[in-house]
Amino acid sequence: MLKLKINDHLLECGTDEAGRGCLAGPVTAAAVILPDDFSHPYLTDSKQLTEAKRLALREIILSEAVCYSIQHVMMDEIDNINILNASILAMHRCIEDLSYPPQFIAIDGNRFKPFKKTPFECVIKGDGKYLHIAAASILAKTERDAYMKNLHLEFPEYGWDSNKGYPTKTHRAAIREFGPTPYHRKSFRLLPEQLKIPLENC
Repeated sequence: MLKLKINDHLLECGTDEAGRGCLAGPVTAAAVILPDDFSHPYLTDSKQLTEAKRLALREIILSEAVCYSIQHVMMDEIDNINILNASILAMHRCIEDLSYPPQFIAIDGNRFKPFKKTPFECVIKGDGKYLHIAAASILAKTERDAYMKNLHLEFPEYGWDSNKGYPTKTHRAAIREFGPTPYHRKSFRLLPEQLKIPLENC
């Protein structure tokens, strides 16, 4: 069972993002404040859950959270400010949008920029340690997956209903055949050169 939050006595939000490593689509973040009596035995890092479990937990989080926010940062912004800054920007927008300003921010990972003067802590693999970060990871993941499934209807060749924009062999093969779409991140290397290893060094 994950811990609820870092500081028992503070109004604390957890935040996480999804889609940093994708070649196409937005990076999506969520911020969540859970009630002090919240618990759930199956709530954990979204990557450890099946899609069905993520969707079921999403509904529980949406109905029971004190407040939450989910925000996309789109491809043009990612290309302009880079993916790390775009991920942090998405988290900032979520925190700004919360109905109740948090007194403390718990962030999944090891990189963040101060949000106003609110104290914060970065937690490596925090989505497997704290319920509010895990909840944010599930909201971000399910929201972004739904977005990419909608884009798949427009560009079915790229398999975004299954790969969600990540650099799979199928996705890259489609880029080779059909070229990039307006939803691809132009600042990313969509088709990296194949590495050549000198045989004499083997």
